[in-house]
Amino acid sequence: MTYRSWQPERRRRTRLTRRGRRALLLGAVIAVTVAAAVTVPLLLGGEERPVPEKQRTLLIPEGWRAGEVYAAVDRSLGLPQGTTRRTAQAPAAGLGLPPAAGGNPEGYLFPATYPVVKATTPQGLLRYMVDTAGRRFGGEHVTEGARRHGMSVHQTVIIASIVQAEADSAGDMAKVARVVYNRLGQGMALQMDSTINYALGRDTVDTSHQDTRIDSPYNTYERRGLPPSPIGNPGDAAMAAAIAPADGDWLYFVTVKPGDTRFTASYAEHQANVAEFNERRRAAGRP
Repeated sequence: MTYRSWQPERRRRTRLTRRGRRALLLGAVIAVTVAAAVTVPLLLGGEERPVPEKQRTLLIPEGWRAGEVYAAVDRSLGLPQGTTRRTAQAPAAGLGLPPAAGGNPEGYLFPATYPVVKATTPQGLLRYMVDTAGRRFGGEHVTEGARRHGMSVHQTVIIASIVQAEADSAGDMAKVARVVYNRLGQGMALQMDSTINYALGRDTVDTSHQDTRIDSPYNTYERRGLPPSPIGNPGDAAMAAAIAPADGDWLYFVTVKPGDTRFTASYAEHQANVAEFNERRRAAGRP
């Protein structure tokens, strides 16, 4: 569940930030270009016949950060911790990232289920993810959707990553995207707890006043505009919301209880919703 709120006044805030957990599966199993299926000879009736290697899969859920993806690749390939991160950060990684990413894979490690065989390498697997993101995000509908909102595709990926992290459900994504655009349009700070968590390398239920004062380009309480990069790897639904947000004048939202996220343009109404959320939290024995 996701609990969150934005308030102009500086005070301790307590909200839950949920990272997207659903994963999109690729429609068909396709071979990784650098990890083609390995075969071994088998003698049957005097003939050598190749026996396909049994293929495994690696699931990357929507909303995972790059660090989580790297750790999962290391585990899947049986490599020492940090191997995939070093591969991704190497100057000659050659992952095929768009120039706007500045060499940072965050946002472009597309969430899906990927085939893994013995010959699979970290570089090959990461390239496969980036290539998948390129095909998902490179369509004309994405380019045109970004243009309609005065954004580049890279900026739209950033917005989609925030939507992925902030939305309580897929049904809320288009509304969360609208809140982002409305606040940007009015020159307001986004005040997203998900960006604070990204800056601090955590995923917590609490955001304190001290947290909102950290010196980081990802501190969207102190700095206006979008953070400098995506804060996770969004899926198709979050991108769809980013290019086609819902219609509304909302500036605030809070998930009072699971399945009950309230969006409003009224700060007074938002305060009442936050008070209800806090009361429910206290009644459940939470601080």
